[in-house]
Amino acid sequence: MFSLDWIYYAISWILLTWHSAWDAIGVPVGAVIGTNFAWILSIVFLVVTVRVILFPVFVKQIKSQRAMQALQPKVKELQEKHKGDRETLQKEMMELYKKEKANPLMGCLPMFLQIPVFLGLFHVLRRLDPDKQNKTLYGWTVDQFQSASQAKLFTAPIAGKFGSTADELASLGANGTTVKIIAGVLVLVMIATTYLTSRQMILKTGWAEDPQQRMIQRLMLYGIPASLLISGAIFPIGVIIYWVTNNLFTLGQQQWVLRKFPPPVTAKKAVAPAATRNPVQPAKSGGLFGRGKAAPPAPVKAAAPKVAGPKPGAKPVNNPKKSRPAKRQG
Repeated sequence: MFSLDWIYYAISWILLTWHSAWDAIGVPVGAVIGTNFAWILSIVFLVVTVRVILFPVFVKQIKSQRAMQALQPKVKELQEKHKGDRETLQKEMMELYKKEKANPLMGCLPMFLQIPVFLGLFHVLRRLDPDKQNKTLYGWTVDQFQSASQAKLFTAPIAGKFGSTADELASLGANGTTVKIIAGVLVLVMIATTYLTSRQMILKTGWAEDPQQRMIQRLMLYGIPASLLISGAIFPIGVIIYWVTNNLFTLGQQQWVLRKFPPPVTAKKAVAPAATRNPVQPAKSGGLFGRGKAAPPAPVKAAAPKVAGPKPGAKPVNNPKKSRPAKRQG
């Protein structure tokens, strides 16, 4: 059977290394406002460590998404050509992706690579039970184990979870109501930030024309956040802190990449050439932003009729009114 111990050792080593660093700097190890900041920061910088390692994969993900966007016109042509023939359509699209070296699954790769880290942290935090006999597993010392098992976020143990049993809460010395409130709020934040990370990318790149790619987008946008509403109850608070921190890191990273390397302009978003635009637009009235009705066009003054002058060489015509002598009175 395949063993995941190497993942548990790696996660433990990163956590303990960061905890030792914060302890050496002078970050409070004991609880301040009910929080052990050294352990909380160790989980936060576990995220930073993993994301730095996976940064090349993130770059490949962005490049793959750009390649998929560039192929959208060809994908649409194939859909029109093989409408009703799903098997042939899928075959043609796979050949197109292979030819252009684009992978529709690359968008999910960073998330899949983080699953072992998530499972490793989940397993390590679950064993932070003071009643455990083996406290030195995965490279922990007894003092480190005791310190981590007592670590709290606003008096809620990082090993506690929304669905903790009464026995689990008793062994951690935790208040059930406090744990449920802190875990419940974090689960809602986790769901919201998970939704926002997917929505941010889709708003910038648009929905894919490829049905398979569109299905993946819908899964990322709606499926995963919905599943967290149920599964979040079994996640330790420390794992939820990891997930939320990872989402915030992703939001910032995606915003930077999308600003520095904006997605290509598709045919739908292309601006009409100057020759096809109407150069004269009716002015709008109704306030500062012109939200009212279109203002009526200015009245056009009628041009004065032109008086034809005498033709060249013609004799001047006397005005009879002027040439007639005035009558004498008398």
